[in-house]
Amino acid sequence: MARAAARRFTDRRAAGRELGRRLNAAAIEDPVVLGLARGGMPVAHEIAAALDAPLDVLVARKIGAPGNPELGIGAVAEGGVRVLDYESVRHLLISSEELETSIKRATAEVLARVQRYRGARPRRQARGRTAIVVDDGLATGGTARAALSAVRAEEPKRLILAVPVGARETVLALAREADEVVCLLQPDPMWAVGLWYEHFEPTSDREIAELLAEATDRAEHDSPIAREEMRIPLQGDAELVGDVALPGAARGLVIFAHGSGSSRHSPRNRMVARALNERGFATLLLDLLTVTEERDRANVFDIELLSERLVAATRWARQQPSLASLATGYFGASTGAAAALWAAAELGESIGAVVSRGGRPDLASARLADVSAPVLLIVGGHDEVVLELNHDAQRQLRSPAELAVVPGATHLFEEPGALEAVCGLAADWFEHRLAVPEA
Repeated sequence: MARAAARRFTDRRAAGRELGRRLNAAAIEDPVVLGLARGGMPVAHEIAAALDAPLDVLVARKIGAPGNPELGIGAVAEGGVRVLDYESVRHLLISSEELETSIKRATAEVLARVQRYRGARPRRQARGRTAIVVDDGLATGGTARAALSAVRAEEPKRLILAVPVGARETVLALAREADEVVCLLQPDPMWAVGLWYEHFEPTSDREIAELLAEATDRAEHDSPIAREEMRIPLQGDAELVGDVALPGAARGLVIFAHGSGSSRHSPRNRMVARALNERGFATLLLDLLTVTEERDRANVFDIELLSERLVAATRWARQQPSLASLATGYFGASTGAAAALWAAAELGESIGAVVSRGGRPDLASARLADVSAPVLLIVGGHDEVVLELNHDAQRQLRSPAELAVVPGATHLFEEPGALEAVCGLAADWFEHRLAVPEA
């Protein structure tokens, strides 16, 4: 991802906001943002805000050449990671003793900064998540390479390096170290990172502490909602895993059925769920298949099996004291929409409303006429095949059914403002159609 360099960023936070928009459009799943100290932190702060993701600082330090500490011959990072430029070491005739002294000096600085920034608190781990390592720019890329090595050792599900500006050859080289490099500007020649910012003042330790505190405050302020991972038992020893978000005095419960190739961590469904939480609805995002079952692609398109699991999850929810009194609706995406419609037909009037996003209602055509809940079908204006399938489904449904077309949107609603439109449409539908039981 790159475009020709024709401008400069105002400052690091402005660059971070632009990177945040780029990454948000990519719908990254379960992200954690790690800003390189020092200059990467203001950029990372804005990315974390855009993605509604946790933020932490990642410390790496250049290894300076003996007698010329500004000349990098490698880098060290948290966790004892070291990356050396052996060609430079040989060219400068650096002895093993001199090299070891420089490494020890850089390592001591890393340890001191870690203590300064986090104290005894461990860094947010990237294992199993999408880790986004952020810096304010790439020149030689030594510290970024060390940082990527440190994070890769934690076994993230995906590793992304995000920078506002970088030398083209460095971006290409680091593309072998990360799963993806997102770089907005790749000027040639690069010269120095600071040339591509109007304001490039040094980032202080105090500013880093303030950015971390601000991110923590935002997370606490934005989450006055009880959240819990639930285990939903099935027949035998199998179980489903779901994430419940429960606002105070919830107005209803919306259960999500994700589409093929997705999971309860789907960033699109989570964005919709947050919008519903803000309107006072509890949400349950769950995986309808076990890890073993997902390996068989036939199960992903077995709508009867998925709907059976959705029905089982709905009945389980009605046995939970915190959820039992709430009117229930379904939100389904892609093939999950077919499962939601099938399950709504099975459960009849106990399902108060259904919303389909980019759904495949044709896969539930055998049960559409049995659905009694009001149904909202949301489709992108440029998703022509699915749009026609939804027109057909609307004609087959006997319950109140509306078709909402988001102009300019494709199947995944990746266009600017498209997913926000979905959130608004879904929240309005449940607000007006999902009855709140009287006390």
